[in-house]
Formats: sequence, structure tokens, C-alpha cells
Amino acid sequence: MGAEVAIDGFGPGAQIPLQGGSGLTGATNALASAAYRDSPLETIKDADNEHYKTTIKPGKWEKLFRPDLGEAFSRAVQVRMLGGGRKALVQSFGAEPQPVVEHCLAATHIRRRRDAKLTLVTFVCGVLFLPGLLLWLGVIHLRRMAAGSANKRSSALGTALLYAVGIFALLVLVKLPFDGLLPNYLRAMIVAPVIGWYLAGRICLSAATDLRDRWSGLLGGGGVSAHVPKSVPTDPGEKSAEELRVNLEKLSAEQQSNVVFYAGPKGILGLGTRWGSWALAEELVPQEGREIHDFRAWDLVRKIHDQLTLLERGALKTGFPKPTVKHWIVSPVGEGADEVSRPEGDNIVHYQVKPHEIQRICNEQQFGAGNRHYLGVQFTLWDGNVVLTMMVTVTSLHHTLRIEVTGHALGPVHGLFTSKPKGKSKEVSKTVRFWETKEIPQPLLGTDDIVRLAVRAPLTWYPPVLEFLGGKMSLPEPFGLRHVWAGPLWRNRFMADDAIRMATPVVRAVHTAAIRFLDEHNVDTERFTNRSLVIGGGVQEPGPRKADVYDA
Repeated sequence: MGAEVAIDGFGPGAQIPLQGGSGLTGATNALASAAYRDSPLETIKDADNEHYKTTIKPGKWEKLFRPDLGEAFSRAVQVRMLGGGRKALVQSFGAEPQPVVEHCLAATHIRRRRDAKLTLVTFVCGVLFLPGLLLWLGVIHLRRMAAGSANKRSSALGTALLYAVGIFALLVLVKLPFDGLLPNYLRAMIVAPVIGWYLAGRICLSAATDLRDRWSGLLGGGGVSAHVPKSVPTDPGEKSAEELRVNLEKLSAEQQSNVVFYAGPKGILGLGTRWGSWALAEELVPQEGREIHDFRAWDLVRKIHDQLTLLERGALKTGFPKPTVKHWIVSPVGEGADEVSRPEGDNIVHYQVKPHEIQRICNEQQFGAGNRHYLGVQFTLWDGNVVLTMMVTVTSLHHTLRIEVTGHALGPVHGLFTSKPKGKSKEVSKTVRFWETKEIPQPLLGTDDIVRLAVRAPLTWYPPVLEFLGGKMSLPEPFGLRHVWAGPLWRNRFMADDAIRMATPVVRAVHTAAIRFLDEHNVDTERFTNRSLVIGGGVQEPGPRKADVYDA
């Protein structure tokens, strides 16, 4: 592993467990399941929230070349997260982005194997008998247009047209003479596309079943692995495999970055909006007969850090989860910013700000332009579906010391990503009790689905053309896999309770550490203690509010 680090400059990011590892599988698997879904692409709009909107660009021949959700999602995620000229990503707190990307690669591999077989079938049974293929495609297209019409007469006309062409084809097969090349070619021209349609149906059904099994397995907790061929280079000449390996390691390294971005009412990107704020600000007065021992903000922050790491210890065995305590550098970006950029320079290594630079920012950059230092304590709950973060900042102005604690909450992955595959069915009226309806099971793949996949297959090797013809989805920016599809937290009573209950012990731990530290440095802590008691009373019943939005 040391040789690899020396080659590309990145450590083994993929091998480092992130924020508890197994506690993130729920949200990770839910997001990864999108790569295997065969739902209509438009359903991704259901997961949009007030801050982030997914864009769907229609194609020129959308009806025939349209992608489904899994195809478009896999393509968009790969381009955005592994592309050569990709922009900076927002960390996916509560989920691990690398497994999601690997499942997108695995789903693409399954589809490309399917498309290779479909291309062969299309060439043998379609291109060699092109007039017959165009005839059948025209009939199917007319039938689709008629079936989509609200006019029942037009819909029935489309079905009648399909039967009429079938009868005509049968007459051609019977009435044509059996001698000569042309009559036999005309017969083959009619029959070959039908045979190709049957073979294509078997190929498509096998792939669709495989994709649905993986979709169901991920959401069922079965531990479905993502098989990505040539993701590990076995030879120095395997440039594509080496490039993929380096890009995945960069992705993991960026996920571990200690730089986050504040975007106004959107809150800290990846951590959610600020729902509560508690500030302890009092004048520094020496104890009677003594002088204050000089200290800096970093000295106090270190004591608070040590106290927060002890949160899981208590007199009662309550199962309080172990928090992740980390120093963050918060960089401001505009509310409408469509991208973020990570800092570079001698003080940055593997997307991480060096400790001495963190200390300098904490002590010196408390006012005016520039980045700010925050001490974060984070809890990842509900199998990664809830990320609760308390951010602590220490500032001083003249003789006033201000210790502020803010609460941030990231809600669960949207319900779209947690829905399991269902069999297709059609609702029809009962024969006798016509006022009642019943569900009739439908095939997993219809004729239109098989035709669509067969027509798309030869073009999957050059996605830009396929996107031009069928359309594509564009991910919301600034992009991070987790926060752009986070659902509301406060509509779930238990999740909201967890966020509210977490605030009290964290605020009190911060105040305890601060007052103890100030007392050791000969500061009169009477005012700080009184103010802490007032805040402690107020935090008994904290209510969520939009603390990032000021009514000014």
C-alpha cells in the first residue's frame, strides 16, 4: 500500500471506515438502489426538495430512446463523481459515496452485457432485414401513439392496426411463391424481426430480473456486492483500471475532508440547516486579587474537545451513541452558488487542512472575511438516515468571550429511494360488478420496453448520442449524494425527538468544560455560571426553528 501512496499521492481512503462504518449502510444502500431501478425517469423529481432540483433534459426522439431511472442515474453519478474535469463534491454525511458509485458502475456493466447481446440480435434479425424492421417499428410507434391517446376509439384503432399488419404478414408468407431469392427474403424480412423480438425479450427479461434482485437485495439488507470489472489494475498497462482506482481513492479522500461550506439559508452543505442556537457571551473579569492567565481560543477549544469525547460515558447505561468529534473549517459560499471549490496550497494535504492551520484560523480568523473554525460533534443515527451535528465556535472581542453552540440536522433519504420493487399490474373493472375494480398482473417487460432497449443497445457505447436522442438527467448543484435527496426530519416524531434530546447534554458539556477552563485561568466565572443556568433552563424544551433565516 505504501507504494500506491507514493505513486498517486493519496492514502488508502477506501479502506478507512467512515463515521462508524456499518451504521451508514441503510442510507448508502438506499441511494445505491437507484442504479438498478427500472422506474420512469420522471419519478426522480419526487425526491426534490425546496433547495435542490433535479433537471431532466428531453431528447429529440424521447419516446423511442428514453432512459429509465437507473440508466440515467448511473450515467449522471459516474460523470459527476468520476469524470476527469469534475468539480468539487460536498461530503455525504450519513452515507458512503464510493459504494454508491461502485453500484452505478456494476449496474452499467450489467446493462452493457445485455446491450452487447441485443446489438448482435438487432444486427442479425434487424439490420440484415431492415425493411421488415422499419415496418414493425412504424406499426409499434403508431400503436404507442394511439394507446397514449385519451380517445378510446384511437386506442382501439392502434390495436386493430397491429392485428391487421399481422394478418398481412401471414398472407405474405403463404401467398408468395417459394422459389426465388426475393420471395424468400420477403418472408424472412417479416419473420426475422419477430424472432429477434422474442430473443431480445428473453435477454431483456434476464437482465431486468438480475437488476431487480439487486435492487431488492440492497433494501432488504442482504449485502449485495457491486461487481466492477477491471476496477483493480493487474498490469501497469491497464490505464482505464488505474484511472478508475485513482478516481475512487480521490472520492474517498474528498469524503474525509475537514472543509465544509456554508450557503446561507441552505445551511452547511451536507450537514443540513441550523435549527437551534445557544450563545454564552460574558465579559472576562479576573478573580478577586488575581490576574487572568493569558489564553487563546484554541486552548479553550481543546478543553471542550476533550469533554465532548466523554459524552458516551455516564452514570446511566442509556445506550447514548458514541459521537464523532472533529475540527471543521467552514468556508462561506453564496446561497445560489452552483459549485464549490476546495482550498489548495501548502496547508492542504489530501483535502485536509493541516492542524497548525486549523489552530491559526481558530485564533485569528474570528471576524471579517475568510474561513472560520468550528468544533463539531456528530451523531449518525437510524442506520445513516439521520445526521445530527452540534457545532461549537469560540470567539473573543475585546474583553468579551462568546461560546456558541448551534444544532444542525440532516433528514432521512427520501422515500423514493427506499421503495422496493413491485410487480407491474393494471387496474380494470370487474365483468359483473362493473362498479368495482381489480388488479391484473402484467408482464415485467412489455413490447414497448423490449423495443426501446433493443433500439438503444447499439448506441450505449457512445452515451452522448444516446442522451441527445433520449434525454438525460442533470444532478442538482452543489452536489453531494446525501444532502440533495434528504427528506424532512421534523415530520418524523422519533427523529425530531432525537435531535431535540441531543442538544441538552452537548450544550451542558460545552459549558462545563468552558467554566472549568476559565476557573483554572483565574477568570471570575459567576456570570458565566449564571448565564449557563439560564441557557440550561431554555434548552430543557428546545424547539426547531429556521435559525439560518433572519427576519431582517
